[in-house]
Amino acid sequence: MKRLFRLLRRIMLILISVVILFLVSVFIYIQHPKFGKAPSGERLERIKQSPNYKDGAFVNRTFTPSLTEGYSFAGVLFDFLFRKKPGLVPDVRIPSVRTDLKALPAEDNVLVWFGHSSYFMQVDGLKILVDPVFSGNASPVPGSTKAFKGTDVYMVSDLPEIDYLLITHDHYDHLDYETVSALKDRVKKVVCGLGAGSHLEHWGYTAEMLEEKDWDETVELSSGAKLHTLTARHFSGRTFKRNNTLWLSYLLETPKRKIFLGGDSGYDGHFAEIGERFGTIDLAILENGQYNEAWHAIHCLPGETLKAAKDLNAKRLMPVHSSKFALGMHRWDEPLNEVSAGNKAYGFPLVTPLIGEAVNLDDDSQEFREWWKAIK
Repeated sequence: MKRLFRLLRRIMLILISVVILFLVSVFIYIQHPKFGKAPSGERLERIKQSPNYKDGAFVNRTFTPSLTEGYSFAGVLFDFLFRKKPGLVPDVRIPSVRTDLKALPAEDNVLVWFGHSSYFMQVDGLKILVDPVFSGNASPVPGSTKAFKGTDVYMVSDLPEIDYLLITHDHYDHLDYETVSALKDRVKKVVCGLGAGSHLEHWGYTAEMLEEKDWDETVELSSGAKLHTLTARHFSGRTFKRNNTLWLSYLLETPKRKIFLGGDSGYDGHFAEIGERFGTIDLAILENGQYNEAWHAIHCLPGETLKAAKDLNAKRLMPVHSSKFALGMHRWDEPLNEVSAGNKAYGFPLVTPLIGEAVNLDDDSQEFREWWKAIK
């Protein structure tokens, strides 16, 4: 019995030591700058004045559970780790084209998509960059959520000087430490949600470069343009603390056009409210991918992406948040297949460019091929 007791005690000591070592390693690792910095001081005091901040966290305007009723975090994690479906990642390279962003004629109004939710716009005299992720990874753990082959064809060095960098929220697949750090000397101004500027200041951006906004505010841009910061139904967080920074959608309003930049959002009544407020929207850029019934409240299913575009009174729809990272449980090409099939009931001109292909913002009749159907 004594020998058995000693053996069990040794095993327990080893297990406790392993757990302690793991926790210490995690604590040390999350000190890396990539995890950002929580808002504090004057920034936190401003946050506390927001009507959207309650009991120490930002909240959505309607009840928004992290998981759908009937699902558990343990079950979702188990499925993600051990029940991955075939086709999550394409077997071959994603096709792309190269548009020389620095050589674009000043009078051209174009949009160039980089995969997932990253894109560049040259519009009515402004150069705007949205949620750039060029590091090849959408996770703080190296190599864990790698970009699909062929999707990392652009680098920060390919970009011209940026007038406005727009960040919709601070998740790793939208606010990328490596990319944003490298961009610092190419950006004139950053617009983001309340609190998110804390990360950027931690990474070397000056307070003067940052415009941190609440929902339903407006930033006056140059050339008579306006950027409206609007609500979305989502959440935020880069470490174990959730919702200490605000998530946004945007409406870019210039003298010639209106473009909705949706960020991440579950379907809700705010789309119709925005459509009623702003009237016809020339182009709606909406998430369509990395969805799951388990987190239905915080991401649109494909049919809801189409409903949202209708609610917004959109003339054209550009589905994004797909074709670069596997963050959901569906096939990599399912989002585009589903939104394309569902659009037969709506008839939106779908803007589905290749990565790097120039979208002409002045040509509502520009057509795009279903490039994903040629990939096996």
